This record gives sequence, C-alpha cells and structure tokens, in this order.
Amino acid sequence: MTVSTTTNPGDSQFGADSKASNILHQQVLGSRRFSNYWWATVVSIGATGFLLAGISSYSKINLIPFANPTELLFIPQGIAIGFYGVAGLLLASYLWLVVILDIGGGYNEFNKETGQVRIFRWGFPGKNRRIELNFPIQDVQAVRLEIKEGLNPRRALYLRAKGRRNVPLTRVGQPMSLAQLENEGVKLARFLGVALEGL
Repeated sequence: MTVSTTTNPGDSQFGADSKASNILHQQVLGSRRFSNYWWATVVSIGATGFLLAGISSYSKINLIPFANPTELLFIPQGIAIGFYGVAGLLLASYLWLVVILDIGGGYNEFNKETGQVRIFRWGFPGKNRRIELNFPIQDVQAVRLEIKEGLNPRRALYLRAKGRRNVPLTRVGQPMSLAQLENEGVKLARFLGVALEGL
C-alpha cells in the first residue's frame, strides 16, 4: 500500500507552520504483483510443454525440439500429459485474467474537506466489478491492527466504523512488514484523530 497525500495549492510543504493536508489517498496493490506475473508465466510455459508433449505422442510428430515425446505411448502416458497440459492452460488463463483485471486493486481515500471516506476495489466482472464503500468520516471509531504469526501469517489494517463490519484497508496476499504496517496505522489514526487498536 503506497500513500500519497494531496495538499492544498496554497499550503507550503516546508516549515513548521504549514497546514495539515485535508486528503489522504492510499493506493492498494491488487493482483498485479510480481509473484502473480511469475506464476502465470511459469504455469503457461509448463502447461504448453505438457500439451505439446501429449500432442506429439499422439501424432508421432516431434513438436518439442529439446525432447522426444514421440516415443511415449499415447495411452496412458500421452493422454495423461495432454490432460495436465489442458488443466495447466486453464489455470494459467485464470491467473492471467486475474492479473489483467487487477482484482483487489484500488484505493482508500479519506477526505476531510467533504467529510467522506471512500474505499474502492476492483472485483471480478459482473455485478461486483466495482466495489465501493462511502461513509461519513465521523463514523470512524478506530483504526485496528491485526497481527497473527505462524505458518499462515496475517498482518492487516482495518477501519472500525459505526454500524459496519471492520473494513480492510491493506492488500490481500503477501503480508506487509510489521514496521510498515505500524507506520501506516499510526499515520492514518493521527490523520483521522481516532485511536489505534491492536498494538
């Protein structure tokens, strides 16, 4: 999550007497992470190789220059390899679709000028393609840190608002470092003038 703060045109960015910003805008990284590009590429290459090997064993024409899958029996080896290739290409298509659509990406905007909090995320195509939450800034009661260690660590920042479930503010996937999470939480709690819970 990267944070960019928008300042008013007349405000000085230097000096102790500069006015505080009225808008806090946080970009949230979605599925366009390096790891997703990496796995989509690896699965695509591997699945293509398996599918070509399966086709080669059936047609007895070598489609892979660095191996000779024509020597494989089509039943059972060639058909199994071809099946794995098709399954891998379906998985790769899903991974590329998620990356292209930037599922989970968006932003958090806290605007003191309008008195509104706006949380926006991209979802899957259809009714929930654009996921948007808007509510008054005075409904925010606290910023909450959730830290769970172990095999499946979870480090997340939530917004606790009146009459709502906890609203997640951080990206899904690879957890942020503790120092970065705490800094983001402190900065947001200070900006909103609310308590920081979970430390």
